[in-house]
Amino acid sequence: MSMHDDEDSQQNYEVSEWVRFGMRLGVSAALHPFEYSKVLIQLGYEPIPAVPGRSLMGKSIMVLPNIFQYAAHIRKIDGFYGSYRGLTPKLVGSICSMIFSEKIANRLGLHAMEDKKDEDLLTDDELYQQFKVNLKRDVVLSVSGIVISQPFHVISVRMMAQFIGRESLYKTIMGSIGEIYRTEGVMGFFSGLVPKILCDVACLVLTSSTVFLLNKYVIKDKVGRQYSAGFTQFAFASILYPLNVVSTCMTVTGSRLMAGQPPIMPQYNNWVSCFNDLQARNELKRGSSLFWRSAGGYVKPTFYKGGYAPLPTIAKYQ
Repeated sequence: MSMHDDEDSQQNYEVSEWVRFGMRLGVSAALHPFEYSKVLIQLGYEPIPAVPGRSLMGKSIMVLPNIFQYAAHIRKIDGFYGSYRGLTPKLVGSICSMIFSEKIANRLGLHAMEDKKDEDLLTDDELYQQFKVNLKRDVVLSVSGIVISQPFHVISVRMMAQFIGRESLYKTIMGSIGEIYRTEGVMGFFSGLVPKILCDVACLVLTSSTVFLLNKYVIKDKVGRQYSAGFTQFAFASILYPLNVVSTCMTVTGSRLMAGQPPIMPQYNNWVSCFNDLQARNELKRGSSLFWRSAGGYVKPTFYKGGYAPLPTIAKYQ
């Protein structure tokens, strides 16, 4: 193959990557109201009272609103555009992550490997080498992408968390940068970083390794391999989900927002203390079920000046 053909192939690959990335951004923007709702649920905010219902086993329980009802409540309070609070910094963070993480991986010599051959035609050594190179690249992309986008992620989550206390501290990206720097310094831009990296990298490594071993020793059918990859990723994402909740809480705690202050949220010294506290209260799975949600440790909400927010009991944090 000539050098000209290699350049054309690389350009086509980059164009296709950007097209896929643009489609992911579009889907992310369209589904943002549901992501908004999930963030508030992870923070433990339940503005709509639970209603009597039944579990799948027929047991009488108190049921909280599903993700659609929750998103509808946000829209009812803040309108259509209010449902997209926090979207702009999230998109900016995703774009910066895409651009610079690729540059970092390429600078380290971890270029993307194009699968030119059918896996059945590769030897065991070639398959292992391909797996190893792709995994190294994916880990670098994941870690660098998270670190680069984390300041924007913090701003996005805090913009959404303002719904709880009806504040207006985080309106624009530049104004939010000033607020975080004045009150928390540089480290404030990386709140919740460690559990987020642990969650994403662990899920990536465990999923990739498991799929590689399954494809090599167990599953030979191509269709079966596709299904097993999706199921494996879903399984590990579910197992590691508590770290996602911890990251969201740590992103808000310590800020001037009501959502990050007692009595709504304790002052956590680090993410481990946050994990232990949520584990003790059996709330590490907040937001994991978006369609069928039992009340569990639900606390009845109350009205207060400026909005609609829950009033937790102080005893649950002692």
